[in-house]
Amino acid sequence: MKNIRILLVDDEDGFSSVLAKRLGRRAVDVTTAAGGEEALQCLDTELFQVVVLDMKMPGMNGLQVLRIIKNRYPQVEVILLTGNADMDSAVQAMTAGAFDFMLKPANTEILMNRIVDAARSSQILRDKAV
Repeated sequence: MKNIRILLVDDEDGFSSVLAKRLGRRAVDVTTAAGGEEALQCLDTELFQVVVLDMKMPGMNGLQVLRIIKNRYPQVEVILLTGNADMDSAVQAMTAGAFDFMLKPANTEILMNRIVDAARSSQILRDKAV
């Protein structure tokens, strides 16, 4: 699947810049945002198939951002990343509509495979909405 546009949301600059470079090498168009507010502004102005979202951020946490995204942009798939293996958070995220929930640091190949799956799902949702 070509031209996958993803929004990478993480408050850790080092993490997001490294991951953006790794994903960019795999022909993914990556935009980064440092937090929930910035991510929602990006979604208001640009079209993304997938949002890769950190769970713990200052201000709005990943779960809050996820709920807003699924409410405003139901065709956008969200993959949540977390540094803590918290089953309760994983269940809440999946219940709120997350496409997947992965531990940081995520293996880039596995994450890329999940992004491709999420982008396909996003396209199916878009096609149904037309």
